[in-house]
Formats: sequence, C-alpha cells, structure tokens
Amino acid sequence: MKKDIHPKNYRKVVFRDMSNGHMFLSKSTAASKENVQWEDGNEYPVIKLEISNTSHPFYTGKNMLVDTAGRIDKFKKRYEKKK
Repeated sequence: MKKDIHPKNYRKVVFRDMSNGHMFLSKSTAASKENVQWEDGNEYPVIKLEISNTSHPFYTGKNMLVDTAGRIDKFKKRYEKKK
C-alpha cells in the first residue's frame, strides 16, 4: 500500500438511515453540522443516509418502496394521463 494517502482525522460518527430511523456508530471523516446523543450518553455528529443494509431490498429480502425525496410522486405527476 502507498504511504500517507489515507486521512488521519477519523472520528466516531452516527449514521442514520432516514427511511426507517435505524442508527449505528462507526468511524468516518465526513463532515456534519448536526449532532445526536448516542446510547453511551455521548454526543456524536450524525450522517444521514437515504438507504442502508436495514432498508435495502437485497439485504432485507423484501421489496420495499423507499421514497425519501418524493420521487414517486414526481414520476406519477409527470406521467399521469391528462384529462
């Protein structure tokens, strides 16, 4: 591996799946303006995810409809029959 190409400012952050509210603690260098209190009582930056392994159809085995940004409504409105 090449030396000195990886960031050194890793810190603990909470990742939140916005489709079902599941959260998990990990390390990241991603920036965040919001904080959340974790189970251990400490506050950590929170990174919002649209989909994670707890909501992705491949991992859950269920074909769930995940509409985080109103995309389905936009599609229906665009392609609905004009009366």
